[in-house]
Amino acid sequence: MEYHNDRFYDFSLLVFKDEKLVAILPANRVEDCVYSHQGLTYGGLVFKENLKLNSVLLIYKALLKFLNEAKITELQLKILPSIYNTLPNDEQSYIMFLLNAKLNRRDALSVIDYRQGLKFSKDRLEGVKRGKKHGLVIKEEGGFESFWSTVLEPNLNEKHNVKPVHSLAEITALKINFEKQIRQFNVYQNNQIVAGTTIFESKYVAHSQYISGNNQKNELGSLDFLHHYLITSVFNNKRFFDFGVSNVNNGRQVNQGLQYWKEGFGARTVTQDFYTVDTNSYKILDTVLI
Repeated sequence: MEYHNDRFYDFSLLVFKDEKLVAILPANRVEDCVYSHQGLTYGGLVFKENLKLNSVLLIYKALLKFLNEAKITELQLKILPSIYNTLPNDEQSYIMFLLNAKLNRRDALSVIDYRQGLKFSKDRLEGVKRGKKHGLVIKEEGGFESFWSTVLEPNLNEKHNVKPVHSLAEITALKINFEKQIRQFNVYQNNQIVAGTTIFESKYVAHSQYISGNNQKNELGSLDFLHHYLITSVFNNKRFFDFGVSNVNNGRQVNQGLQYWKEGFGARTVTQDFYTVDTNSYKILDTVLI
């Protein structure tokens, strides 16, 4: 997280048992509130896989008590989507129920589950055909400059008047630290870049962090062509392919066209929950284990 540490007042926490580290909570502080780190797409408490429910309960009790004594009134917690866990990991959702935590946001991720087989819609397959017809070529690149400056930044600025979450310098710095986990795939026509996607790769999941094409993407079928290739050839050894969210307004509205496009590849919905936790509620956990 060092690449953007100037934006956040870090308040990450380490949890120990008998001087052994058992859990971490990447976090930042804003006044009397601590957030599951706002500089991370996914977050929440991360703990050793051998810990059982009663241990996680005690960890949360210790965390909330510590925060409460530090004059922190609220913990804003985001739960890691289930597809990124190595084992079933609903302990935290259960604890949120016990603590009467307020569910204030729910994001809807569009995810392909490879274990169910691949099913592409007619529209997506037509796009692949257009890509072949127009002689598109896919290349994996070591850098991001051509995609950022030629496609991604102009596209986001024109359509939404925003910039990518990561600047070119930041994504380049991340690539240096995570060379094998961050990968850039570009699409070219006549040696000119027309589309691309930035993939964050983890053990079980390939996640499209950025997806963008020029104003000819529908005519060329460039994004269909690219993602069909990635899904069927590059990342077909994964459990999941994660297109990310298509929702806005804290999960209460959905970009219908974007959702339709992702579901055309066979993606279905996996949720990520965001909770507000009163730190004084740690006392509730005293009554749970009987």
